[in-house]
Amino acid sequence: MPEAVITRLDAVELGRALRAGVHRLLERQEHLDRINVFPVPDGDTGTNLALTMAAVLGVLKRPADHAGRLLTEVADAALDGARGNSGAILAQFLLGVGDRVGHLAELTPVEFAAAVEGGARYAREALAEPREGTILTVLQDVANDLGAYAGSRAADFRALLGHAVARARVSLEATRDQLDVLHRANVVDAGAAGFVELLEGIACYLETGQLDESDVRFDAVSSEHDSAGGEACLEHRWCTECLVSGDAIDRRQLREQLAAVGSSLVVAGTQRKTRIHVHARDPGEVFRIAATFGTVSGEKADDMQRQQESTLHAKRRRVAIVTDSAADIPDEELERLDIHLVPVRLHFGDKGFLDKVTLGPEEFYRMLAASDVHPKTSQPPAGDFRRAFEFLSSHHDAVVSLNLTGRASGTRQAAESAAGRVAARERVTVIDTRNASAGQGLVAMYAAECADAGMDAAAVAAAVRAVLPRTRTFAYLPTLDYGVRGGRVPAIARTLANLLRISPLLAISEDGQVGIGGALFGRRDRVGKFVRFVDRRIVAGRRYRLIVGHGEAPVDGRRVLEALTARHPGIEQSWLVPCGAALGVHGGPGFLVVGLQEYDPPGAPPPT
Repeated sequence: MPEAVITRLDAVELGRALRAGVHRLLERQEHLDRINVFPVPDGDTGTNLALTMAAVLGVLKRPADHAGRLLTEVADAALDGARGNSGAILAQFLLGVGDRVGHLAELTPVEFAAAVEGGARYAREALAEPREGTILTVLQDVANDLGAYAGSRAADFRALLGHAVARARVSLEATRDQLDVLHRANVVDAGAAGFVELLEGIACYLETGQLDESDVRFDAVSSEHDSAGGEACLEHRWCTECLVSGDAIDRRQLREQLAAVGSSLVVAGTQRKTRIHVHARDPGEVFRIAATFGTVSGEKADDMQRQQESTLHAKRRRVAIVTDSAADIPDEELERLDIHLVPVRLHFGDKGFLDKVTLGPEEFYRMLAASDVHPKTSQPPAGDFRRAFEFLSSHHDAVVSLNLTGRASGTRQAAESAAGRVAARERVTVIDTRNASAGQGLVAMYAAECADAGMDAAAVAAAVRAVLPRTRTFAYLPTLDYGVRGGRVPAIARTLANLLRISPLLAISEDGQVGIGGALFGRRDRVGKFVRFVDRRIVAGRRYRLIVGHGEAPVDGRRVLEALTARHPGIEQSWLVPCGAALGVHGGPGFLVVGLQEYDPPGAPPPT
């Protein structure tokens, strides 16, 4: 049994109490997502708070002998892992707590109350436009009440935290009527509710002395998928975040500049490390401004419009579909089928971009042709996949991720790593498409159509695996210059190709291996020869669909598409798309790619 009175908290007990609070918050993630309507009803507050606080668990599980230093390390980890508006605010709150008592090896109730007051003040100062009826209000109400209570009552942490929880619950319930959007939805503020869950977990541990360290496991999502918020028009569509590191970051100037390009702005951190969260029309502009204040890392931009649409799709679709931006998918199909895209990272020297988010195809090929520095691509970090999986699994029964061939990239491994760390890990399936670009796009589209047809995750995965051998990707490279510059092609291969007047054709085999599939001889009508190469791989009498992608060569791409569809009436659907950076960095301007899929509607028996 715990002591009747707890007069001091050392690092060990403080760490255990915080772990209990974090676990309680993680258990309530899905509920918090469902009541999220402010600042936008994108249904991800629980996910963002869970990811933010999960980042501190590593710190809390290490041996600690100084309570103040532990809180400082917790704040630093939260700042690094902060996600979303509420996550950034909570990280700033913890920073204020750590700054107030970082020098103390143990904490008394009075010192703890003072730390909470410092955290509440830091949190409010981080926002460009503080709003009442949010987590800020609950933080301030708890801080004010704890200060008065700790100064007038016996020094007992159990009584102090019990009082704090009671005050927090009253303050949280009041948020229901403090903001119109909360009142209309008849919910409390999700971010504030997350803080209250954290506080209740801490109080429960101090009361019982019991800490459940078992993994958080969610029950299957119920059939009722409605979230509290309705559809809203988003003036600033992209939830944009990054970390800025420097020697003397002027957070006031940074806040002023960012306030001009977005809303829901939080600038949290210190002069050495600052976390930015802002809703913006153009994430690239946010990163450009941030780069003038220091070194930018951890760039992230989530499409809140797509998140909002996903919560509406969840009412009729049990399975969410995710792919990476190496997949080239027609914009209208991406929207219609509600496919979620995790962007590949791209770097031109020291400038970083998110493929198809902060750098579109047209600008990419213009920069590629003009730059002396060849760009480098890198797979999305596991954290990007994890964020998508956490959000989607809180709104759908399951998630299926279709990724770039594992023979060419570690993207699938990153997705698998993320899936293993998601709380609802048994509801996330990762599949290697054994394709890239247009072929990968066709696989993702087929999976989304299966989900739209009402299939569960197992049926979607089985249907996708059945269609993989019937989905092929072919590419024509007019030059090997970009492959050589990127280090994927030896210079001698380019020299020989030029001497022999050969243009190589790439093909992805059934096992996902990218290799030479053929060659075009001579310099005349190479596009026509590419058409004939693909034509020979189409079987008469079968049903197909086709995506033709191009590297800033729409005229040639249109020619390929029209020639193939004219020759083969079995091609029932076809699209022309600009290709992103994932393949374009190696193909360069003028390259062409064809994704060809022998196609039957979801649920139809495969051809014999």
